[in-house]
Amino acid sequence: MKLLPLLAALGLSLSALTSCLDEDYTTSAADGVTFSRDTVAFDTIISGIPTGTYQLTAYNRSDKALRIARVGLGLGAASPFKVVVDGTSLTEGAAGGFEIGARDSLIVFLMANTPATDSDEPVTVKDKLTFLTEAGASSEVVLTASGLAVTTLTGRRITTDTTLGGLRPYRVTDSLVVAPGATLTLAAGTRFYFSPKAQLIVHGTLRIAGTGPDEARCVTLRGDRMGNMFAGQAYDRIPGQWGGVVIAGDSYGSTMDYADIHSSTSGVRVDSGDVSRSKLVIRNSIIHNTTLHGLSIRAAQVSVGNSQITNAGGDCVHIRGGRTQLVHCTLARFFVFTGGNGHALDFANYDGKVRLPLEELTVVNSIVTGYQDDELMGSQNADYKTDAYAYAFSHCLLTTPEPKEANEALAACIYDVAGDLTDEERKPLVRERNFLPLPDLKHLTFSFALNPRSRAVGAADAAVTAATFPNDLLGSPRGTAPDLGCYQHTENETTTTTH
Repeated sequence: MKLLPLLAALGLSLSALTSCLDEDYTTSAADGVTFSRDTVAFDTIISGIPTGTYQLTAYNRSDKALRIARVGLGLGAASPFKVVVDGTSLTEGAAGGFEIGARDSLIVFLMANTPATDSDEPVTVKDKLTFLTEAGASSEVVLTASGLAVTTLTGRRITTDTTLGGLRPYRVTDSLVVAPGATLTLAAGTRFYFSPKAQLIVHGTLRIAGTGPDEARCVTLRGDRMGNMFAGQAYDRIPGQWGGVVIAGDSYGSTMDYADIHSSTSGVRVDSGDVSRSKLVIRNSIIHNTTLHGLSIRAAQVSVGNSQITNAGGDCVHIRGGRTQLVHCTLARFFVFTGGNGHALDFANYDGKVRLPLEELTVVNSIVTGYQDDELMGSQNADYKTDAYAYAFSHCLLTTPEPKEANEALAACIYDVAGDLTDEERKPLVRERNFLPLPDLKHLTFSFALNPRSRAVGAADAAVTAATFPNDLLGSPRGTAPDLGCYQHTENETTTTTH
C-alpha cells in the first residue's frame, strides 16, 4: 500500500507523521507520568467473575515527549488485575515501548478478576501498576478490589420445603423455580444476585422472612453485575439487570416481609388465579427501579402494606381485575430512563378483550405520585358496564386532577396539584417536592422520606394506622398523627431511605 493512502486511512497527515518523527524526547528523571487518579478501587465484586472495564488516563505534563520503558504490575502475570495500555495487553503482567507526546496522554483500561475463596466475608486484593520512563522516573497507581464468594445456583428447582440463608450470597445463573407443593423460605439477611434474564419463579409458595429494613435483616434480590457501568454510576442503579419475581397462576399463600427487590426488568408479577384465595401478601418491602411494571397483578388477591413501590418504566402498580388492598404505601414514579410510559397506579376491569372484573381495589393512607400531571389511571370496560369495577381511595395524596363532581370512592383525599398559586412560599409542595432530599439524577439515588412540609404529613386515618401499621417501614412509631405513605417524617428533614 502506498504511504499517502495509508496515512489517510489512519486519519493522519504527512506533516503529522513528520512531527512525530521529529519529536523531542525528555531525558530528565524529573519528567514522569501522572494519572487521572492515584487509586482504582473496584469495591466489592463476585469472586471468579471478571468485572467491567474501568478507564484510567496517563498524562505527560512536560513540554517534551516521554518514552515509557516499562509498564508493569507488581504481581506480574499472577495479578488479579488485567491491564491494556494504549491498545496493548499486559499478557505477562508487563510490556514496554510506549510513548506519550508532549502535553499528551494515553488511555489505560483495567479490569479485575479476584480468585475464588471459601470466606463468607469479602477478601481484599491489592496490586500496583507502575510506569517507568527511559530516564528513570517511576509513577504508580494502586489497584484494589474485594472479592465476594457466592454460592452458585444453576438449574435449581425447589421440590421440597427448603430454607436458604447464611452470610454468603447466592448467585442465580438462570431461573430458580419453586415447584408446586413446595415452600421456599428466604431467611433474614439473605442476598440473591441474579444473572441477566434470570428469574425467581414460584409455582408453590414463597416466604421472604426478613425481620428489619437494614441489609443484615432484610432479604435482597438484585442483579449480579457489580461495579460501575461508567464512572460513578453503579450497575445496581440501572434497571433491567435481572428478570424479576413471578408468582405463577398455581401459586397461593406467598408472603414477603422486608424484601428489597430492585433494578430488575419486571419487579413482581402475579399471574391470575382464584381471587377468593390469597396469592401474595407484601409487608414492609421495597420494589424499586424496574424496566417494566413494579408490581403487576392480574385477576388475583394481593395485599400490600407499609411498602415502597417506585420508579418503574411501566406502572409502579398495574392491576387488571381481582382483589387488591394497598395500605400505607408510597407509589412514586420518577423514572428517568428513556422508554418509560407508565403511571404510579393503573387499574382496569379488563385487558384488551378479556373481561377481568375488579372486585375490589382499596387504597388507604397512601401516596400516589410522579412526574406527570396525572399518575392515577382507572379504566372501566365500556362494553360490559355490569362487570365489577369497585375501587375506593381514602386518606390518600393523589397526583391527579381533583374531580369536578363529588365521588364517594374518593374520601378525604389530597390532590397533589400546584393550582394557580405563583408565590413560591405558598405554592404547595407537589410531586418530587413531597420528599427529601430531592432526587439526585446524576447518581440515580432517590429518597422517599417525607418532607416535613408535605401535605401528606399528619393526613392519615389514625384508626387504620393503629390497626394495621403503627410503625413505618423503618420501624419508627407513627404516633397519634400518622403520615401518608410508608415513611413517617422527621422534623430535621433528613432521611435514611435513599435507594
